[in-house]
Amino acid sequence: MAKFEFYSVPRIVFGRGQFARAGEIAASLGKSALVVFNGGEELSARLADLLKQAGVRSVAFRQRGEPQAGDVDLATQAARGEACDMVVGLGGGSAIDAAKAVAGLLANGGAALDYMEVVGKGQKITRQAVPWIAIPTTAGTGAEVTKNAVIGAPERKFKASIRGEQLLARVALIDPELGMTVPPDVTARSGMDALCQCIEAYTSKGAQPMTDALAMRGVTLAARSLRRAYFDGRDLAAREDMAMAALLSGIALTNAGLGAVHGFAAPLGANFPAPHGAVCAALLPHVIEANVEALSAGWGSSEIDRYAAVGRALAGRSDLADPEAIDAAVRIVAELACDVDIPPLGQFGVTESDVPGMVELAKKASSMRYNPVELTDAVLADVLRNAI
Repeated sequence: MAKFEFYSVPRIVFGRGQFARAGEIAASLGKSALVVFNGGEELSARLADLLKQAGVRSVAFRQRGEPQAGDVDLATQAARGEACDMVVGLGGGSAIDAAKAVAGLLANGGAALDYMEVVGKGQKITRQAVPWIAIPTTAGTGAEVTKNAVIGAPERKFKASIRGEQLLARVALIDPELGMTVPPDVTARSGMDALCQCIEAYTSKGAQPMTDALAMRGVTLAARSLRRAYFDGRDLAAREDMAMAALLSGIALTNAGLGAVHGFAAPLGANFPAPHGAVCAALLPHVIEANVEALSAGWGSSEIDRYAAVGRALAGRSDLADPEAIDAAVRIVAELACDVDIPPLGQFGVTESDVPGMVELAKKASSMRYNPVELTDAVLADVLRNAI
């Protein structure tokens, strides 16, 4: 068996109604919290009340859109100015990634670009982040349990990570009830991101036994419940399945890496008004096809078996032969994206003329090195064209 390492947050609190414990949990970690949030004010106010009841002072910082380096620096300045000794991220992946980065900067000093990969100085995070709690409201990125914060650098036309195991949250608090008011479009693209992360982690070069088990469970949960959560946001059982799928996807990607879908997502998300999950959904079936074809032409029979296993999990049929199962993987992820109304990338302004530049940027993304096979520039270009 190959050697591997495995990281996760030290404490995960999962279940319906667990948000009510936020104050109690925070009080065990600090006395003054910067709360980084997105979404509506009502939930943020509820959290402030819970913190106050537990004797924790809080200062709110609203994250608008996906976090940029400047946002992280402003939030860090606010936390320092208010003498905050802990951070809480409340909301979707944008709020949680911003909170994660702030917690890291408070302990390590400097600015976001000092630590960002690819587009920044790439300095290592060496000190443990200040204590922070991740409370996701959407079921998608799994950022509550990842060791990287994805941050945009608009002037460099790229999104990149601040990364290190020191950034792992002290507590991930996941309450599926918080997802019941999430709009259908956010539910769709978040859920497709979680599914994509499970598939890419399972087929990644970094896959290992523990992530395999988690990722495949996530595939099964998302396949059976994303449509239900999309069409009926009050379906709490479906919301619970998707919250767990997102959690499992985050643990899996943290330890196994991702692939070409997320390699493309970094530059596309930085250059076009395309939500991350929508980018992943549009690319996923085409990346699966390209990887299977490249593996078939070379050395990868065991890697192809993994795509067959994904197809069986998506279809809920263990009896499918490998070719049928691989076809099912491509077909089902494409059908699912269509059923939850995720458009092709052309609707976000991506055109044929953008393809060469996006391919060049995608090749620099950290996720690309975990793709199960190296894809040529021509193949990458075809993948992107097919997603437009």
